[in-house]
Amino acid sequence: MNLSQNLRLIALGLSAAALGAVGFLAYEHWGAPAAPTLAVSPSGSDDVNALTSSPQVPEVRPDFTLHDLTGAKVALSQWQGQALVINFWATWCGPCQREIPLLNRMQAEYGPQGVQLLGIAVDFAEDVRQFVAKKPLKYPTWVGEEDGAQAARAFGIDSLAFPFTAFTDRRGRVLTVHLGELHEPELRVILEAIVAVNAGNMTLEAARAKIAAAQNLP
Repeated sequence: MNLSQNLRLIALGLSAAALGAVGFLAYEHWGAPAAPTLAVSPSGSDDVNALTSSPQVPEVRPDFTLHDLTGAKVALSQWQGQALVINFWATWCGPCQREIPLLNRMQAEYGPQGVQLLGIAVDFAEDVRQFVAKKPLKYPTWVGEEDGAQAARAFGIDSLAFPFTAFTDRRGRVLTVHLGELHEPELRVILEAIVAVNAGNMTLEAARAKIAAAQNLP
């Protein structure tokens, strides 16, 4: 069964209330708990709090091509030289919906400081268009089904879960990835670290260590 079929079964078989109770949803592991932020070592393979199996987080963000909401092909490489916060989400994911207002605010605050948010909906394009018409995302939104899932897995996760966010500096280096809903205290630590690395005021290793130390913020 492919991802499109899985998504349709989810949409047909689960009510909105049931989805909210699940929290964030993993395709392979239903009901898995939200995992903490994962720091990336210089080798790109270490995680701070081990999951069931250790994901191999890449040192540099992968490149991939998806579609925007108009259907045009877009490539991550077009953001070369730009620090990115890449948020994988879905319209039926309750925690994804909850963090959108926070992400909108962070885009407004940190965009002028050189950090660009990008939303990638692993979902049906028409569902995403209808969703953003009612609840706008104030940053670019791309869409992919199987290819969107593959893009998320390229960041080193074993079980695809939403929301999932990857953070990179302007050189494309991955500072950290985060499984589960983002909250403002931890998100600000990560974004401030990206800004500091971009400005040359903090080394990549120091930024990763700072993020790892702050991962249990409320």
